[in-house]
Amino acid sequence: MLAIRLPSEIEKRLEELAKKTGRTKSYYVRQAILEYLEDLEDYYLAEERLRVFGEAKAIPLEEIMKGYGLED
Repeated sequence: MLAIRLPSEIEKRLEELAKKTGRTKSYYVRQAILEYLEDLEDYYLAEERLRVFGEAKAIPLEEIMKGYGLED
């Protein structure tokens, strides 16, 4: 269980959306949190991958092409 206080303007917007769509306010709050969590998870995963990649030795494209016999 989670209880949050929202500014009255946001609460009003949420109530109007719920009335117009026939869904509950809880539904929209849950959806918003899930979407935000997914974005945060993606962000932190990307940040970690960049950190790991930054520690790895880069291989020049020319070296890769030569290894596959694709040199000019």
